[in-house]
Amino acid sequence: MKLYYSPGACSLSPHIALREAGLPVTLEKVDLIAGRTEAGADYAAVNPKGYVPALQFEDGSVLTEGAVIARYIADLAPAADLAPKPGSFERFKLEELMNFIGSELHKAYTPLFLPDTTEEGKTAARTRIAKKLAYVEGLFADGRSHLLGERFTVADGYLFTIVNWSDSRGVPLDAFPKLQAFMARIGARTSVQEAMRAEGLLQ
Repeated sequence: MKLYYSPGACSLSPHIALREAGLPVTLEKVDLIAGRTEAGADYAAVNPKGYVPALQFEDGSVLTEGAVIARYIADLAPAADLAPKPGSFERFKLEELMNFIGSELHKAYTPLFLPDTTEEGKTAARTRIAKKLAYVEGLFADGRSHLLGERFTVADGYLFTIVNWSDSRGVPLDAFPKLQAFMARIGARTSVQEAMRAEGLLQ
């Protein structure tokens, strides 16, 4: 398998999942502005959507959308216990979290990455993000260490990836101590450290 990624982008989530699962994978960096891969290929030929991640298989087939890829990886390596059993209520709780992170939290950060967003627009985006982070903070009020309890799942890797943008985008986390503790906990995992180091995000 080959994972097409851009350093620190949402592709970090399936990258973490692959390392947690212990699955062999090659990495190819993508210049999203130029639309070219590190090897010089036209990335649109891999993923016509133009964004990362994309997971390409030996037969040339490609899977896109980070949250979907992460769940696929979890099912590909069930022994890694990265997701509850398909069909179980707990699995649907995972799906609920992944959908929330993807459609609500992930997209809420988008205006902060766009060069044409006004300062007023950025302020409004940060306000919306804070409300969504407050919901996440509340999930940890019962003392759980991870989103689904005491075990790491692909939802934790996805949440870490998105919230990790906060510092560079001017989103303060001071009001969310439990979320801050979660970020430190997940950030210390070997898989996360390895993935971030491989992407040049850590020395």
